[in-house]
Amino acid sequence: MSESDLLALRAHQPAVATWRLRLATWVESARIQGFIIGVILLNAVILGFETSPGIMADHGFWLTILDRTCLLIFCVELVLKLAVYRMHFWRSGWNWFDLIVIGFALVPGAGPWSVLRSLRVLRVLRLLTVVPQLRRVVAAFLHSIPGLSGVAAVMGVFFYTFSVLTTKLFGAAFPAWFGDIGSSLYTLFQIMTLESWSMGIVRPVMNEYPFAWAIFVPFIVIATFTILNLFIGIIVSTMQELREEEARPIIPDSRTAELIARLENDLIELKKQLRRPGV
Repeated sequence: MSESDLLALRAHQPAVATWRLRLATWVESARIQGFIIGVILLNAVILGFETSPGIMADHGFWLTILDRTCLLIFCVELVLKLAVYRMHFWRSGWNWFDLIVIGFALVPGAGPWSVLRSLRVLRVLRLLTVVPQLRRVVAAFLHSIPGLSGVAAVMGVFFYTFSVLTTKLFGAAFPAWFGDIGSSLYTLFQIMTLESWSMGIVRPVMNEYPFAWAIFVPFIVIATFTILNLFIGIIVSTMQELREEEARPIIPDSRTAELIARLENDLIELKKQLRRPGV
């Protein structure tokens, strides 16, 4: 979020006022970012306390004051970044995310927009934009979406095939579980998660249809132990690729290298001239 913005600002340093560069360095400093993380964590605790009627009855006034103070700090942070980065602010998806999350918190608590007010709990998700490690995980997940789409398509075909099969085989005797495709899809999803799949679903079905194990055991092996591991493997692989790209040194092209060499030579000549007597 902020590192790329700060680098872009420094790249245009000659055209940027000095106060903007200093303010950007201050806003993105480790001390300020640590303070923002602390405010986010404090706000998360406050939002949790607000779910308790007893705590709100005893300390609701002070919790509301603290919540609004946290919101004020977040708004000030956004205003400072807008003042510093200007158009560069809108080039970062993380800044858009912060703006939307803070916007939900500014929705009035009464009237037709009161439902959106409950989404202010999304402010806790700002940790994803502030903490670099969490931001890296989210970036890896977003980069892995193209690969995950293929696995999701395979999983969808697989689920649909088994839902039709189980509906035709077991729907008459167990309409609550396999009465239609929707019920079968939900039941198969529960079986995939291994939640009460044996004693809760499969064994009662096997009492009526002894061959049912030949349907459910392959389904669990393929859906739970194969397809889900493909999801995990793709995400882990993407995280590794991103980590390698970050560690890989940036090699400038020939024209950039030539320009850097000329600038270095000009700086050396300028230093020599400044050291001459009478200059």
